Amino acid sequence: MAPKESENRLVDLIASGEAPRSVFRLIAAEESRIVPSDQRSFLHLAARASEPGAREFFAGLGAGEGLALEKLKALAAVTGLDDQALREYRPLAGCQAYPSFMAWMALNGKPADVVVALNANFAAFGTYCATIAKAMREHYGFDDEACGFFDFFGAPIPGADEQAATIVQAGIDRNEATDEAWTYARLFQDYELQFWNTIADEAK
Repeated sequence: MAPKESENRLVDLIASGEAPRSVFRLIAAEESRIVPSDQRSFLHLAARASEPGAREFFAGLGAGEGLALEKLKALAAVTGLDDQALREYRPLAGCQAYPSFMAWMALNGKPADVVVALNANFAAFGTYCATIAKAMREHYGFDDEACGFFDFFGAPIPGADEQAATIVQAGIDRNEATDEAWTYARLFQDYELQFWNTIADEAK
């Protein structure tokens, strides 16, 4: 389930300063739809979960999305996106496939399987965000407030691996974890890459 980080065409361009500044406006606009959707998905999973620690795990992720949404406002503002511009923005299907699948997993996936899929993607997403935050300062002149969204997701979640292991083991013990975890993880990572590469193509 190793992430296919080498297939992410956008993050390398941002890291080198070669991506146009307009990519940050696109990211802010797309994430303004993704973050609230993911928050609702996590809270729905928290309500469904019965494995030890799973409610707390998903509820914590939901709370994190709420914090991220506040930090995203600074990036949106500095890229010229006010409330009206966000309402008028037409989202890209390739970017919105990720939260759509997250919502599907929230409705249909067994929580232990969803935890595997999420954890398989967390490391890659965190690395992307940390790389972008660094490049935003070095190559694009963004201040700390504008970088806050990426700083937030670029930092590891304390105790997340231990929580995830407990939830998955509980699912295994109750025969509620299935081979679907591998499918979810693969699809989740593919949709993650699709998000970044769609923006790379749109910004050309």
